[in-house]
Amino acid sequence: MEKRVDKRIEDVTYNRAKFWQILLFSLNNASTNIYLMAFTFVTYLSTGVLGLTALFVSQLMGYVRIFDGFIDPTIGVLIDKTDTKFGKYRPILVLGNVITAISLILMLGLQNLDEGIRMPLFLVILIIHKIGYSLQQTITKAGQVALTNDPKQRPIFNMIDGIATTLLFTGSQIFISGSMVPRHGGFTASFFTELFLGVIIISAILAILAIVGIWEKDNKKYFGLGDKTQETSLKDYWKVIKGNQPLKVLSISAAFVKFVSQLFGDSVLVVMLYGILFGDYALSGQMSLLLILPGILVNLGAAQIARRKGLRFAYVTALQVGIFGLVGLAYFLFRAEPGMLSLTSLNLFTIGFFITYTLGRYASSAPSGLVLTMGADITDYETSVSGRYLSGMIGTIFSLTDSIASSFAPMVIGFVLAGIGFGKEYPTVETAYSTDLKMATIILMIVIPVVTLSLSLFLMKFYNLDQEEMARIQEKIHVMKAAKDEERVMAIAKNVPLTDMDYVDVKQYKVDQYDEK
Repeated sequence: MEKRVDKRIEDVTYNRAKFWQILLFSLNNASTNIYLMAFTFVTYLSTGVLGLTALFVSQLMGYVRIFDGFIDPTIGVLIDKTDTKFGKYRPILVLGNVITAISLILMLGLQNLDEGIRMPLFLVILIIHKIGYSLQQTITKAGQVALTNDPKQRPIFNMIDGIATTLLFTGSQIFISGSMVPRHGGFTASFFTELFLGVIIISAILAILAIVGIWEKDNKKYFGLGDKTQETSLKDYWKVIKGNQPLKVLSISAAFVKFVSQLFGDSVLVVMLYGILFGDYALSGQMSLLLILPGILVNLGAAQIARRKGLRFAYVTALQVGIFGLVGLAYFLFRAEPGMLSLTSLNLFTIGFFITYTLGRYASSAPSGLVLTMGADITDYETSVSGRYLSGMIGTIFSLTDSIASSFAPMVIGFVLAGIGFGKEYPTVETAYSTDLKMATIILMIVIPVVTLSLSLFLMKFYNLDQEEMARIQEKIHVMKAAKDEERVMAIAKNVPLTDMDYVDVKQYKVDQYDEK
């Protein structure tokens, strides 16, 4: 009697990882995010230290991010084609981290050059930085596919990453606003020297830990169908992009979320909110300290929902809560005046602001973490319908839309501020409060994010990889791996409606059915 594979998810043989492997590999995202944090201050480096024009720099950095997005698919192909004795992912991770570190060192050196050549070299360094960043960041998405395919384990990555990301961004804001800025007298040359060198060292340590985490699973037997994985030519990539509906829907939806997340994290907007609207920039560090635990709890809650209800359900729920929080935050920003937010003598305004800001910012950003894992689901979906393993390319498609969307964050901020008279330089902590700056803050923190997140939520109506569907996909991959030859693999991939079957008998599939279709 032939061995049959029960349709129930518990009968699928999963590739599971040890907890410490997930823990360490998840730090790769923190390793790249710390560069993202540092780059939120580059606008001040370019204008205050290098003497470049604020509006021009904001547009330039936006266009460079768009360029970065378009080179990402090439990086994806590079990852998919990489096959060395050191694995697929580890060499790319190391290369990306080294290139990104070099770009910051080169940027520090621009202040010693003539002003006439600073702009073109600044552009070149931005491009180098984006290439290195994309190489390492893509591994975060691509490597998860090989690390584990257990739907109960994958959200653990989001839990750890949520904690690490929250600690990273809030901790850095506390240290920068409370220690570095006062000690260096603002965003000076010495400030950026300490910031960049610290970022390079911390990122390198986190990258090494991530390499240890992926070491065992960076092996061909964990890539797709193993030896039965279908070869992919360059012309096949367009077929995948064109035909993979979940990839198209989620990549665009996630891009909208990333855009909003970039707005909230931009250093200029932080200065406008705390330094001008509330009149005390040090509040940004103090609030960040208080927001560490709530931020972690929001991310843990989203990941726990994903473990119980599936990633799609958690993604949609987080968007809904985020929009609700931002609508509530609008009330407090309209009432805001310098001195109203106080952490020394708590009042109803401070409590209300704290609650709505936590929900609005962290719930609306939670889907960005979930997407890192949902990309692995889409890679498995592609394997189940074509037999191909394209973790690199699929990961970089997200980077493409992510880069294009996030590129609009500094551009939008630049245009809004230029509209109220800040076209040559950005507002600083010394800038006086005004109604125009207050309305600009509300537009950037409430109006634009709510509209954008609503579009993201609408798109998720067309994303069908819910918990039940992913169980069917993993079962199908399990059956494909059990097939004896590649023809049977493709027959299973193309012809078997598993959603209508209780059992799958591998030897009953007919290759001639595949040929006819």
